[in-house]
Amino acid sequence: MGWKRVRTDLVHDGPFVSLYRDQVMRPDGRPGTYEHVAVDDGVRVVAFNRSRQIAMVEDDFYLQQRRVLHLPGGGTGGQDPRVAALRELEEETGIVADDLRALGVIDPLPAVTAARTHLFLATGLRPGTVHRDDTEAGMTVRWTTMERALKAVEDGVITEAGSVAALLLAERALRTAA
Repeated sequence: MGWKRVRTDLVHDGPFVSLYRDQVMRPDGRPGTYEHVAVDDGVRVVAFNRSRQIAMVEDDFYLQQRRVLHLPGGGTGGQDPRVAALRELEEETGIVADDLRALGVIDPLPAVTAARTHLFLATGLRPGTVHRDDTEAGMTVRWTTMERALKAVEDGVITEAGSVAALLLAERALRTAA
């Protein structure tokens, strides 16, 4: 690793996001400044039911200024990613999964944050209880097939990085398991 941190200053410390400004030595030996964000790791869950459909959620996103179709998930809140994935799935969709399989991990914004997104495939689905927070008040659940979900990725309808990666990995996992 060619980067060396000389000093770290906390610029902002909020309930969900902290912003840091580091004084660094760059790989070429010159001094510099590097700003980065600290947030919890995230999770995304491909919940696949017996009818071969996937649970998607759609919600209003402030920064995108539009409704975004994505897989259930969110921040880990410091929990083990598996525990957080099961929690987020139930909170957002009212679905409990009996089986959870890790699909992989991605670094969605490696130049901005060290936070990673853990991707899971959930099966053995049964009813649970929805527990959405205030920011998810307008969230809706939509069921779709894997084929339609992948077409939505191709068409630019599903753009959230964790959802795109999880759908591609889940499709591969389901195809090789068949």
